[in-house]
Amino acid sequence: MGQKACAVAGHDPKRFKFKYKEDYNLCKKIKREIREQIQKFYDEEGVRRFYIGGSLGVDIWAGEMILRLKEQPGYEEIELIMVLPYPEHGKNWDERSKKRLDFLQKHSAACMTIGERNGWESYERRNRYLVDQADYLLAVYDDAADARLQITQMVEYAKKKGRKIMLIHPDTVDITER
Repeated sequence: MGQKACAVAGHDPKRFKFKYKEDYNLCKKIKREIREQIQKFYDEEGVRRFYIGGSLGVDIWAGEMILRLKEQPGYEEIELIMVLPYPEHGKNWDERSKKRLDFLQKHSAACMTIGERNGWESYERRNRYLVDQADYLLAVYDDAADARLQITQMVEYAKKKGRKIMLIHPDTVDITER
């Protein structure tokens, strides 16, 4: 696989107690933990490439953190790779979210699109691609989640592929390693 890589993913914001409100303390704690885990992967595991799927919530937060880290001394080698599920992804989002996605696309080391149209299959292909590219999966995820959810299937796929998995619980911010 060459350079070590980590995929970052998580529940849809609707799953969080705070929904889309990022100024809530729980959201701030989750973001802080995501950042700490990304730094640990970089510093301790030698991970230089981070993949995100471009979805609202965890993907966007992680992408913004990775780009901020890249500006800091010692993190110049960090790379953000964005993998979108289909060409029109994000088209129906609110203006602020669209701008955040556009910013990440412009500043990623690479941005690619996996599927052709909006649909479950494109998201599944994207998620499998993210896991296939990565040595690690960092997920904001609740083990009690519905088995039909994309994030659940992604975590299960990562387990099946033997990836090292780091989970951040969306309610308690507890860390679990797999």
